[in-house]
Amino acid sequence: MPHVSTDINQLIQEPVTDPNFPHAPLDWTRDHAIRIAREEGLELKEDHWEVIRALQNYYTQHEDETVINLRDLHDALDECFHQKGGLKFLYTLFPGGPIAQSCRLAGLKAPFMATDRGFGSVA
Repeated sequence: MPHVSTDINQLIQEPVTDPNFPHAPLDWTRDHAIRIAREEGLELKEDHWEVIRALQNYYTQHEDETVINLRDLHDALDECFHQKGGLKFLYTLFPGGPIAQSCRLAGLKAPFMATDRGFGSVA
């Protein structure tokens, strides 16, 4: 089997991030989110991207926590989008659940028990 060498410069260079999504996970891309959304019957509009950015930002701010608290995330999203209708607004954007579905699109792991309908997630 031939030896495959790797350019050290590629290994140490900073990952390329989308400037519109500065808190995105390193392996996340906008195209990946669009593909998942299509599979789930969604067409992503600016409101969807705003929620994705908010989620990615929330996870970055809480990256030192071992586990993301579902209730805290639920309340933070409700507060963040209060002017637009809070969780009711988020359900119109993400019928599969504003936490579970939007976390999938944002490249994030949904908190434990995110499938409980009482927490705004159904998927």
